[in-house]
Amino acid sequence: MREGYGDRSPGAGLDTPAPVQGLNSAVRRRAKLGPVSANDAPRAQQPSAPYDSAFLKACRREPVPHTPVWFMRQAGRSLPEYRKVREGVPMLESCMRPELVTEITLQPVRRHGVDAAIYFSDIVVPLKAIGIDLDIKPGVGPVVEHPIRTRADLAQLRDLTPEDVSYVTEAIGLLTRELGSTPLIGFAGAPFTLASYLVEGGPSRTYENAKAMMYGDPELWADLLDRLADITAAFLKVQIEAGASAVQLFDSWAGALAPVDYRRSVLPASAKVFEAVAGYGVPRIHFGVGTGELLGLMGEAGADVVGVDWRVPMDEAARRIGPGKALQGNLDPTVLFAPTEAVEAKTLEVLDSAKDLEGHIFNLGHGVMPSTDPDALTRLVEHVHTRTAR
Repeated sequence: MREGYGDRSPGAGLDTPAPVQGLNSAVRRRAKLGPVSANDAPRAQQPSAPYDSAFLKACRREPVPHTPVWFMRQAGRSLPEYRKVREGVPMLESCMRPELVTEITLQPVRRHGVDAAIYFSDIVVPLKAIGIDLDIKPGVGPVVEHPIRTRADLAQLRDLTPEDVSYVTEAIGLLTRELGSTPLIGFAGAPFTLASYLVEGGPSRTYENAKAMMYGDPELWADLLDRLADITAAFLKVQIEAGASAVQLFDSWAGALAPVDYRRSVLPASAKVFEAVAGYGVPRIHFGVGTGELLGLMGEAGADVVGVDWRVPMDEAARRIGPGKALQGNLDPTVLFAPTEAVEAKTLEVLDSAKDLEGHIFNLGHGVMPSTDPDALTRLVEHVHTRTAR
């Protein structure tokens, strides 16, 4: 699984909804064009600070006017306007076009009225940027040409510089002008998940090569994750310095680990990432799939907010994590295929389970599924806002 919020198989062009008021027309016109210089960036009024938004207040465990809502993989996947603008553009290329990134990131904000935008990209972008020979194959996922299996292979992993991802800086500059008071979430893949792709050479269900290295050559494994922690931290720093209001670290595959292995072989690298960006003062979110047994450890890694998948009720997750953290989640994404009444009932179960939390951001327990009806997401946002209005 990747957390780039992009559908790997662009669909046929379909009509797009009307853009939100105030969206700069230059962004819309150039969304399918190649990169332009910063001097060509659309001009807009200086945005008001998102500091007082419901999303950032919830991250800080402060009182909110309503429970904020955003969705993992909200930018893309289920949206016909996304499929239209991505038509004929490979995934990695789409992540490197600032105007296209801006348009795609804004689409769910326009359509659904979510409380935060998430930067459109993919977790392997920083690896591509430092020269790793990889591609995202439609229907497969990231495929690495030369997997990392030996100490000599570590030479592939050089430091990431801001110049390597200048398109990220440009895109976030465009986005923060357009978003105004709506926060923008930056993100990156966690060291373990990136290592899994690099060692396996692509997606895996068993992680036999990655785990073989972790168990059989723990020093090589530790050095690999340490280098990836530096690359990930550098990628998040670029996003924060460009204007991201919060960041999320996706450890998509951490649920494949036993707690003892996570603590010994993974937690130190994730903690290094969180510590590296702590001085910026932006909320740091930590999320993984199937991580119910790891929630306390994921909180220990240094996040301000811990994401919870749909398998653990929010009140039980809070007990496992302990005090001092906001929580994010956790409606089962498949619920959205049920009738509206069932969606609302399951949503109320989540809200009721989260009613005593120090801070709660409503989200799905995983990403939006590609065939989800976009209108179901729009109704869900309105339902949560209405039921939680203070």
